[in-house]
Amino acid sequence: MTEDADGEELTYAEAGVDIEASEAATAALIGAVGDSEGDYAGLLDIGDRYLALATDGVGTKLLVAEALEDYSTVGIDCIAMNVNDLVAAGVRPVAFVDYLAVDEPDERFAEQVGEGLARGAELSDMALVGGETAVMPEVVKGLDLAGTCAGLAAKDAVFDGEAEPGDALVGWESSGIHSNGLTLAREAVTRNHDYTDDCPFEGYDTLGAALLEPTRIYTDLLDPMREHGVRGAAHVTGGGWTNLERLGDHRYVVEDPFDAQPVFEFVQSEGGVSDAEMHRTFNMGTGFVAALDPDAAASLAEATDGRVIGRVEAGEGVAVRGLEL
Repeated sequence: MTEDADGEELTYAEAGVDIEASEAATAALIGAVGDSEGDYAGLLDIGDRYLALATDGVGTKLLVAEALEDYSTVGIDCIAMNVNDLVAAGVRPVAFVDYLAVDEPDERFAEQVGEGLARGAELSDMALVGGETAVMPEVVKGLDLAGTCAGLAAKDAVFDGEAEPGDALVGWESSGIHSNGLTLAREAVTRNHDYTDDCPFEGYDTLGAALLEPTRIYTDLLDPMREHGVRGAAHVTGGGWTNLERLGDHRYVVEDPFDAQPVFEFVQSEGGVSDAEMHRTFNMGTGFVAALDPDAAASLAEATDGRVIGRVEAGEGVAVRGLEL
């Protein structure tokens, strides 16, 4: 366990986000509206294909953008958090609509947000088909950005979503914190620093710029994963490495994940965050994972920029870097 200078361990719940409470609220909502087919994305049967929908936002990463007055990358995050969920289902994203809510209109940041959305759509090879800007000064303070992504897939192209004991796990590197866990990361960083402070590790001018590194988009993995018979995939977002449990009630042993970028070590040391809490909150260097037959795993890794990081066993739980989550 790591502690800060005051001897107090910071957790995601103490920073303001209780994952268990959030999951309970989500379960209550799903229970009220009825279950939908699909895990990361809702799937609608339209004959010979599935229409898939995913919706997500940027979250409190927007507060870092506001502090630096730099909104140029948050549009990429908005698209990435949606399209990556579709990719995890085996669905190709085709169209995106955004929703920008503000307390007052501002052409400067609206233009920056739009540039990021356009870049994210380009990286995802899909169309931006519209959006909505709402001015709601009594509801929103600053701004909020979210969106909905539509995708299409042949029925035999969608991943089953269920790993099997004996499967190998192939992982792909993240670009950094991505767009979840920022409530914890911000609390840790701002205990003793400002976002505009010089960054103590390479690659960024300021600490805020390191937090704003945009989320990696994984649409380029779709075809290779299909060609190699991937059974299921996990987008490592909210809940960190426990997202692997969406692949079924098995034990997931991760022995060779990608190294965590320096920003994670900084957040952990400044916030006194335990190893387990870091892995339950953040991707810790690996942003996407697929389960497949071990005979095909090395080939998939070689065909992409991934690598074999672990395996699926009978049992339960997630073991990563010697931690039991």
